[in-house]
Amino acid sequence: MPEVIKDQKPVRIGTRRVHMANERTFLAWIRTSIGIMAFGFVVERFALFLKQVSYVLDKSNIETSLPPSHGYSAIAGILLVGLGSLMSVLAFIKYKKTEKQINEDTYQTSSILNILLTCSVLAIGIFLVIYLIQSI
Repeated sequence: MPEVIKDQKPVRIGTRRVHMANERTFLAWIRTSIGIMAFGFVVERFALFLKQVSYVLDKSNIETSLPPSHGYSAIAGILLVGLGSLMSVLAFIKYKKTEKQINEDTYQTSSILNILLTCSVLAIGIFLVIYLIQSI
């Protein structure tokens, strides 16, 4: 039976917990990105729902019961799905970088992904507030 040669160094016993914490952090970022993508999907499908409702109901009734739609929900939904996808890729890159630093005992904190998420959520929140104010 041929021997399997591994490229990676064996993990030291003292760093197992650190590696597991790194993996838990990565999985938390993945859950966050999936949540953002799911929210984007719901926002985008809401625009489709409004279009279908307008076809089913009488046009004169729909104009008085629903706020005017500018088509922003489809754009916002697509942007949210893209943001979630980008975050999952960045989370994997951060995970691998941290794993390498742990193995080499040169770990340094980095908050780039945290800043990206915070700025994105802030921008989305501002957009939604402006959208809701305009629809009143």
